[in-house]
Amino acid sequence: MATCCLVSKMLLIHTSRETLLGRSAKRPNSSASSREAPLPTCSCVGKDFCFFPPENACSIVQCWAEEMATKILDKLRRTLFKEGVVPADSESTEDFPESSELEDDTDCISARLGGTLRFEAEGVADSEDLGEMSGGDSDSDFFGDSLENGPCSTDVSPVGLSASGSSMLTRQLQETWRSLSTRSLPDKLVFEVTNASVVQEGSSKYVLYTIHVIQSGSFDKTPAVITRRYTDFERLHSRLRRHHGDEMDGVCFPRKKLRRNFVAETIAKRSRAFEQYLTHLYSLPDLRRSPIFLQFFYLGDLRIGQVLLRSGQYREALGSLLNALRLQEKLGCQQLPDPQQRTHWLFNLLALVTCFQEVEQLGEAQEHCDRALQDLTPSQDALQKQQFHPLLVPLLQANVRLSWKISKDKRRWEALLQHIQDCGIDVGNQPSLKEYLTKQVLEESEVESKHS
Repeated sequence: MATCCLVSKMLLIHTSRETLLGRSAKRPNSSASSREAPLPTCSCVGKDFCFFPPENACSIVQCWAEEMATKILDKLRRTLFKEGVVPADSESTEDFPESSELEDDTDCISARLGGTLRFEAEGVADSEDLGEMSGGDSDSDFFGDSLENGPCSTDVSPVGLSASGSSMLTRQLQETWRSLSTRSLPDKLVFEVTNASVVQEGSSKYVLYTIHVIQSGSFDKTPAVITRRYTDFERLHSRLRRHHGDEMDGVCFPRKKLRRNFVAETIAKRSRAFEQYLTHLYSLPDLRRSPIFLQFFYLGDLRIGQVLLRSGQYREALGSLLNALRLQEKLGCQQLPDPQQRTHWLFNLLALVTCFQEVEQLGEAQEHCDRALQDLTPSQDALQKQQFHPLLVPLLQANVRLSWKISKDKRRWEALLQHIQDCGIDVGNQPSLKEYLTKQVLEESEVESKHS
């Protein structure tokens, strides 16, 4: 009954509209001025009609009629769906242009949400599949829910949309966020050129690049810094190509220019190129663990620290040694089985112990002494066979003295030192740490020395 009433109202308004438009179109224009002047086209009528409405009466009536017809069509559409007269699958974009616009908007929303909700994580909840949730259905439900809850003058879509999709989407987001927040992101290094300055040394002129080495995945409180020029990068590239030719096939290096090397544009492009170059090298496992690549970062600072330590400039040496230690930690040198990397790691710790002790920073000296002993403390079997590092005894003696001065428990190290003495080792005739540090030669990788 409700459907018949709606159809009758729609037909009545449509008949009145056609009658009014027909009379207006047949009215003759007897005035000459009217025939000579161009007649404006009525903007609210289709292409079949073109007339000049007297006092805009036709425009007002016609707009009202079209508005009423649109509302009645919309109500009729929803009524038919509720009563089951027309199946929902028969809806088409030609019959319902408003629905067609909604489908386009939903596709756009689906594309945007599809990119936002695609989590590349291993800790996603197993109960729900993110691949399904990022599809078109879940996005459509989310869009429909926002239309129902948002400010809207009329109900646009005749199909009832469920809010279960949006609630599932919200729950999935919450579970994924909790999963991601409980696990730490994988650490990786970021190489960023923060400064590039032109240096003039006599007749030599070059650009010095300042590069920050930052550990991502967490807040890096102590970024390390290196300064290198183009020839340093060129030498690194040459050595890597000589000893890692297969891995270096796809690695690009910025070419040298004969002119305009000191122009701001060239320096900026090279800065970005060096960032990409170091990132590419670090992404390759064999090159990342190569002594040539590792020593490019820390060996220069380690050598400067040794020179300053030999000359008694302990406070000045601390800056270079601490920066070298940060670089070694970020590059993972202490975890590598390479003997030369472990020698450089131990040398740096012992140099810091000596420098901190000389400048009366006993707490820092004892802390680095503990770190060195973690690597040098032998097993019980090695102690029985007297197979331990020659610097173990002087390091233990230094740690016992430092622990006593800062009132820290030293019984563990005293017991170990006594055990070594009971094994017949003369603990009184041992070289000092400073003597070892001044005599030690910091060489480059053995791979390079064999081919040089």
